[in-house]
Amino acid sequence: MEGEKIRVWTKQHENVWKILQEKGRFIQQKRYVAGDLGDQAGIMREAYDWLAKNSPDVKNKPADVEYPVWVSFKKETTMLKEPGTVILELEVDPAIITHVNIEKWGAILNYSYIPADKADAERHHALLEAYGVSDTKAYMSQFYPEIKREIRESWKRLFDPDILIGSDLDYGNIWEIRIEWVKGLVEE
Repeated sequence: MEGEKIRVWTKQHENVWKILQEKGRFIQQKRYVAGDLGDQAGIMREAYDWLAKNSPDVKNKPADVEYPVWVSFKKETTMLKEPGTVILELEVDPAIITHVNIEKWGAILNYSYIPADKADAERHHALLEAYGVSDTKAYMSQFYPEIKREIRESWKRLFDPDILIGSDLDYGNIWEIRIEWVKGLVEE
């Protein structure tokens, strides 16, 4: 027996809607993530590689999927529609969604440490001050491997709902979009 479904929204390139209509399924591929960022794309892909490998739901990731698809739990928190994009309204089983705190994800995109608590944040800040570096500089440099390892280890806290930095605004990840989940296109 299937559980109760929930509505979520996702902003995608208009070609995603065409793919869904033609193939019945869309999966996110590396070449589409940060494709418009040029030289910076590799930096963003490193964070997405980590996300795809460390998701608590990685055991359910289909073999052909490279990255997850982002969804919003509220229509009004979906990224704004712009030319060349569509916003899909989906109805899915909530069990297939991995919750992601957007503030913690932003820390990962900035190669920052996610502290366990206030004392841990103070300890980490003191460490950075002692070396005269920032998280980003330590992460991007080959000269601070212990700090880089500590930063990457802290990213596991992305999936801990009891650890918050900033807001408690959650988004979600799903591994694919199926045409039967689409309940409509959001018109503005």
